[in-house]
Amino acid sequence: MIMKLFSTHFWGPIANWGIPLAALADINKDPELISGKMTTALCLYSALFMRFALVVKPINYLLFSCHLTNEAAQLTQAYRFINHHYLTDKVNTKDESLKVAA
Repeated sequence: MIMKLFSTHFWGPIANWGIPLAALADINKDPELISGKMTTALCLYSALFMRFALVVKPINYLLFSCHLTNEAAQLTQAYRFINHHYLTDKVNTKDESLKVAA
């Protein structure tokens, strides 16, 4: 029983929850602060470890849920990054602010 308390099968995923919680906390922050490379790396990382959590015996549902949450949060951040840097027409936004100021 005591050995199960010190198992990385439980404490590893618990410690890992810091990553998706940080991503969820950042969802309302300015998209200018989002790193596209880091978001891509974290998406790939979570996808790989979701698969790992289902393949390992016994199946580690705690690890799977952690990485599923992180995948969703990182995909949200990736959408915000792409929308801010590539889909939003920044030139028109700057021109409109200049017209209002004049």
